[in-house]
Amino acid sequence: MNREEVSVEKKKILLLTTGGTIASVPGGEGLEPHRSGVMERELEQLRTYYEITVRDVMCLDSSNIRPEEWQQIAACAFENRAGYDGIVISHGTDTMAYTASAVTYMLPDIDLPVVFTGSQLPLADVLSDGPDNLRTAFAMAASGYPGVFLAFDRKVMLGCRAVKVRASGFSAFESVNARYAARVSNRGLEVDETVLPRRTGLPRLCNHISKEVFLLKLTPGLNPAVFDMLAAMGYRGIVIEAFGLGGVNVLHKGLRGIHRAVEDGISVVITTQCLYDSANLQVYQVGNKLLELGVIQGKDMTSEAAMTKLMWALGQGLSQEEIARLFEKSIAGEITA
Repeated sequence: MNREEVSVEKKKILLLTTGGTIASVPGGEGLEPHRSGVMERELEQLRTYYEITVRDVMCLDSSNIRPEEWQQIAACAFENRAGYDGIVISHGTDTMAYTASAVTYMLPDIDLPVVFTGSQLPLADVLSDGPDNLRTAFAMAASGYPGVFLAFDRKVMLGCRAVKVRASGFSAFESVNARYAARVSNRGLEVDETVLPRRTGLPRLCNHISKEVFLLKLTPGLNPAVFDMLAAMGYRGIVIEAFGLGGVNVLHKGLRGIHRAVEDGISVVITTQCLYDSANLQVYQVGNKLLELGVIQGKDMTSEAAMTKLMWALGQGLSQEEIARLFEKSIAGEITA
């Protein structure tokens, strides 16, 4: 009796490239990002397991990726997703957490995995971490779990929870205040389904965004006139990285500047400079004074997630009151319930 070979259909993955270290080669002035051709050796190996289509979206060092590029990346993923099981987006590491957070909000209820990845060493380097990161990203993209993720160093995290914590180490990203969505072990890709975002409707592209948001790190003795300056410059939102649980210097006119900003219609979000744990303005007197003024608690969101959420909310045309209500709830896992 002859055995019948059972052929397993390969998952179809769309790779969108944007440049970054992973696609860089040495140039006259240092590493320069190039098109996807530099990835071809690694992609040939991955094609043993996946049916891969490559689309070069842009070719930039991630330091040069702006909100306009976030919009382009989100639109490209949304408009080209039909017929694919998942999407991998290669990106430079320096601003990947911002892009992954922004794209998370821009693709509500996305119906397939969208996975960002990159590397600390170019693929052209024999010791590059790029091949391993690509394998992890492709495995998550083929997993069938919808959402926007970031894959790095054999770990997968929600895009809106990722923070770059090392400039050169291979474990460059961590999932802050949330468990990893998946890990690679000797049993393969192990997904923690309790971390995954829950879909509540049909997938949509909502990539309008406002660039008039400023991220301000509070320092002792900061001149409160900075708030008047930001208002005069046309900023519509301010995210303040405050001390500890959300402490702000309310003496020396600091409170007055924030009060004027809120009265002028500027949405002010308070997060914490501490990488872990949550801003909680209800603990101390200074925090309660801020709540009385109408500031918004960022809770345990990362600064990247809070800033891009505020940019996205303003881009959707929400009012100051609607934005405050939006920050009370989690859209895609950026806040711990």
